[in-house]
Amino acid sequence: MTEIENMSFEEAMRELEATVGKLEHGEASLEESIKLYERGALLRAHCDKVLRAAEERVEKITLAANGQPVGTVPVEGL
Repeated sequence: MTEIENMSFEEAMRELEATVGKLEHGEASLEESIKLYERGALLRAHCDKVLRAAEERVEKITLAANGQPVGTVPVEGL
């Protein structure tokens, strides 16, 4: 696993926001900007992956007739 894959969603978002800030304010040389952009793309992809997994977990929650959560079903069962 890479360092980014081990990050929580919140950690990756914080770093991504800092990276975007550096790029927007021109705080880096051209070469550093390219490296920041590449890392930012990896961070964004990781955040997207983690968010999609969380959305799937939420979608799997099943509700009883009274609207109370009663369990979950596998994604394949949806």
